[in-house]
Amino acid sequence: MDLHEYISSGILELYVCGALSEEESREVSRELKKHPEIREEVEEIEKALSQLAVSVAPYNPESLLASIKSKIAAKKEKTVPLHRKTSSIFTYMGWAASLLLLIGLFFLFNQNNDLREALKREQTRNAQMEQQIADARENAERAEELLAIIRDRNTTRIQLAGQAVAPDSYATVFWNIDANQAFIDAQGLPEPPRGKVYQVWSLTVQPLRPTSIGLLSDFAEDENKVFQLRNANNSEAFGITLEPEGGSETPTMDQLYVMGTVGTP
Repeated sequence: MDLHEYISSGILELYVCGALSEEESREVSRELKKHPEIREEVEEIEKALSQLAVSVAPYNPESLLASIKSKIAAKKEKTVPLHRKTSSIFTYMGWAASLLLLIGLFFLFNQNNDLREALKREQTRNAQMEQQIADARENAERAEELLAIIRDRNTTRIQLAGQAVAPDSYATVFWNIDANQAFIDAQGLPEPPRGKVYQVWSLTVQPLRPTSIGLLSDFAEDENKVFQLRNANNSEAFGITLEPEGGSETPTMDQLYVMGTVGTP
């Protein structure tokens, strides 16, 4: 008997797995006692199967597939080709078992991947829907709050007209004196350039004294372009200037985009 052919036939794997008949198992046991090479190979197979068992707990088809393929590749490297007219039936049995196992593992691996991809898509779609619902709820709440402010008899509506740097610009301030709240409708302002931000100023006219009441942050992302700011000042006018990102302590007058006085129809 050629030991290399016997070892590479696959019968030892079937022996370790308990897939042989009683007579075949006795035959392999006899060969184990006679040939140290066969005994060492069985020990290697038992060790490899033990490692595989650890690698697939919990269920891990990718790791199992890689391990089986590595084992088969190693077996191929050990195989010594023989120029014989017939092949042992054990060779066919071993490689057939390996092939069937690989086909099953490929099926499980692909099915598992498909399920995971479908789950990811569903989770992404659910997250998008939840965000859309949250945004719609927030927009509805802001719209209700703005509507209540506009209808309040204590709310003053101030139109801000375009100035020299941007004559076509416009904005509206809804200022509720009792609540110290100012809603800025900035739909008529162009999108600020990168690194710049609009800053809103409460003004007293005589003497002219500007007081910042806040920035129109995230201007590009805000679809409604309505911003809520706190204004507890005794305002006589409002102005909006374009300032460096983060705002300025005093307004840049040559970047005054819109301005309007309180009480102007």
